Amino acid sequence: MQFNSNQFNLPLVTKNIVGINILMFVITMLLGDQAYEYFALFNYKSEYFRGWQIITHMFMHGGFTHILFNMFGVYMFGTRLEQMWGAKRYLNFYIITGLGAALIHTLIQDYEITQGIVSINQPTVGASGALFGILVAFAMYWPNTELYIMFIPVPIKAKYLVGAYAAYELFAGVSGFQTGVAHFAHLGGALFGFLLVKYWNKTNRNTLY
Repeated sequence: MQFNSNQFNLPLVTKNIVGINILMFVITMLLGDQAYEYFALFNYKSEYFRGWQIITHMFMHGGFTHILFNMFGVYMFGTRLEQMWGAKRYLNFYIITGLGAALIHTLIQDYEITQGIVSINQPTVGASGALFGILVAFAMYWPNTELYIMFIPVPIKAKYLVGAYAAYELFAGVSGFQTGVAHFAHLGGALFGFLLVKYWNKTNRNTLY
């Protein structure tokens, strides 16, 4: 994958997203379970649900590997989008796809709670929903960009890699494979990212509502 020299100078929104996530990770390490109780996303029927969790959960992570891969993805792919869109549109995209991920996750979670599959007090954290939106947008604008991933020695075009990743998330979510991961939140972020890009390309507007 090739990047221009400006790729490595983090633009404003990407820089702040990474910074806030790192700050929240440190706070989580210091406060432990109390941080999750206040800032993770709980189902709206849970006694632990608070309105601000709809936003704050997007800046929390469950461990070092979780935040490392998510922030690496935001840096590698989000930077390119922010350079193209500008700060305002990119920030809107990030928040909307994150909220879309939370919405789809909550709808599926409601069903899982009624079936006794998950607890009503199961918290959700992570920037993965917004990151999936970013990945889909990247693949839509630069579909033939060749990407390398670990353990695969040949490059894969972005459109195939992101498509395969989405297919895996759907399989894992439906089959129950790899429990403990919010697969439908990932798919929700991907769906909202796809719809936003299609809408913006159709209207061809430079500012966002």
